[in-house]
Amino acid sequence: MELGIGIGWRPEIAAEVESLSGIDWVEAVAENLCADHLPDSLVRLRERGVTVVPHGVALGLGGADRPDPDRLAGLAARAELLGAPLVTEHIAFVRAGGPLTASPKLEAGHLLPVPRTWDALDVLCENVRIAQDSLPVPLALENIAALITWPGEELTEGQFLAELVERTGVRLLIDVANLHTNHVNLGQDPAKALDELPVEAIAYVHVAGGVEKNGVWHDTHAHPVSEPVLEVLAELRSRVDPPGVLLERDDAFPPGAELAGELDAIRATLWKAAPPADAGPDRAVPRKAAPSADPGPDRTAPRKAAPTADPGPVPAGTRDRTAVAYTALLSALVAGTPAPEGFDHRRLRVQSRALAAKRADVVAKVAPELPEILGDGYRAAFLAYAGSRPMSGGYRRDALDFAEHVLIAGGPADPVARRRLTYWWQDRSGARPPRRTTRLVRAARAVLVGK
Repeated sequence: MELGIGIGWRPEIAAEVESLSGIDWVEAVAENLCADHLPDSLVRLRERGVTVVPHGVALGLGGADRPDPDRLAGLAARAELLGAPLVTEHIAFVRAGGPLTASPKLEAGHLLPVPRTWDALDVLCENVRIAQDSLPVPLALENIAALITWPGEELTEGQFLAELVERTGVRLLIDVANLHTNHVNLGQDPAKALDELPVEAIAYVHVAGGVEKNGVWHDTHAHPVSEPVLEVLAELRSRVDPPGVLLERDDAFPPGAELAGELDAIRATLWKAAPPADAGPDRAVPRKAAPSADPGPDRTAPRKAAPTADPGPVPAGTRDRTAVAYTALLSALVAGTPAPEGFDHRRLRVQSRALAAKRADVVAKVAPELPEILGDGYRAAFLAYAGSRPMSGGYRRDALDFAEHVLIAGGPADPVARRRLTYWWQDRSGARPPRRTTRLVRAARAVLVGK
């Protein structure tokens, strides 16, 4: 399946994406699409023959729980609505707690790394097989960027991905920006990862920008693609001709001309890094031997027996152990509980602050009235709230909980702002939305109060 050169479709740049030349396909965040109808922009792109791939962010296939059937059904519906050739998700966990640990459910609001252990691999593989059985098209999974590593890992990233592909037949979505992020933050060599993973399983590639602050690389998707990321793309292209390459941008959107320039830089990198034509007809260039320096986890450790065609369910004890580990880590990150043994405390603090900042940013997007009502005090108030109130649902639920928290605490101090926040919360927190007449009365009352 050849995809070509693509770009991440976002509502904020829909017009720019439609006007770009040389775009073969786009990728849309699955959770941002309705399951029964498409935005007009995507309809027009599809009518022009542009392929649209749904990219999931909330399934949490790396989590201890089995995939949620409703989330799987939603992803399947979007794939069918788009006529997509495949769907993609992440090798990550996004929530923890719940029945397996008899503790409150916690939402990360972010993609968190799974440990590269045999237990975590067993759980992930079963979850992937469940997802594959539920989806109408093939599934590809993306490697993620990380600020933290788990203690006691038994496999390198490349080995982990190779085992995952061998056991499930899943395709890979390789994000070269994430490989660069892990190089800066965790000291992991991108070339070594590429040497070890099965490049022939790559469905497509992500390229994105980020920024380095105080020695930590933040995978922001809000900055131009850097030269080091293009160098990792070149490393990958020297090994395989990927079926598709896509530019991601999720914030601080530049003009269309700048997006076109980044796409041109990606095309130029792929062209320059292509191996000689006499490398043969096979897409995949033979992988180089992994370097002997910094071998990482013990490669001589006994491997588990190869799985049978039907390996059966993962033992409950494996999921239980995984659930306890994930819950302890996520609780430390979002609820201030003690850090699990073996983790870098400084890195955990950086990750914790990043999660809270992301919550503040996303809530401001899904509920723009909140920063408007609270003004300059919004961010400080939200970060104070986030420090004591873990997210237990989606971002819209988080916005309502935050507004309620502010009101219960007696804020905002300005009576007009307090009334506006009260009406906003009342309009959205009821069992059903208020009638149009009620909304008009409240709006008129807010105007009169403002005077």
